[in-house]
Amino acid sequence: MPAVHKTTHQIIRSFEAKAMKKRPLAVRIADRLTSSFGSMSFLVGNVVLFVAWIGVNRGYLRPAIEPFDPFPYILLTMVVSLEAIMLTVIVLMSQNRQSYISSVRDELILQTNLIAERELTKVLQLLAGAKNARDPELEAMLKDTDISYIERKLEEQLQPPAQKTLPEIIRVGIGKAT
Repeated sequence: MPAVHKTTHQIIRSFEAKAMKKRPLAVRIADRLTSSFGSMSFLVGNVVLFVAWIGVNRGYLRPAIEPFDPFPYILLTMVVSLEAIMLTVIVLMSQNRQSYISSVRDELILQTNLIAERELTKVLQLLAGAKNARDPELEAMLKDTDISYIERKLEEQLQPPAQKTLPEIIRVGIGKAT
């Protein structure tokens, strides 16, 4: 792999590493939970728990454990529903962060490709004999591209808008009604 490609790959990897370090605590927890929820051990644990729950409540362990949630297992249904809600929210938090990182990475690659296209066009002009004696644009192109500058600008542009609080939403809604 050419050194230039290695450098570009390192820049993109370092961008992701920086994004991972900047995650808020809640997102780090959500990422860790998402990785454990997506495992076979989590699935097996759920199956064991549900089988045990149903076994206890069918009376198979009586008199050691008395049934506490008889058929149709309303309490079990509630627990499973709450688990599904929590899993959904946690997975969506992780997916939103991954989507943001992917968007910034894609934009960074696009901007880098646009710069490369411009430089290639200039090289073609030089090959065609369209070179001026002193070309400031060519001199700028001969310098290394500052990808970190592009990255900072993209981060500024792609910052998610500030979330409004419920009182602000209500206040704006009341203001429109009057």
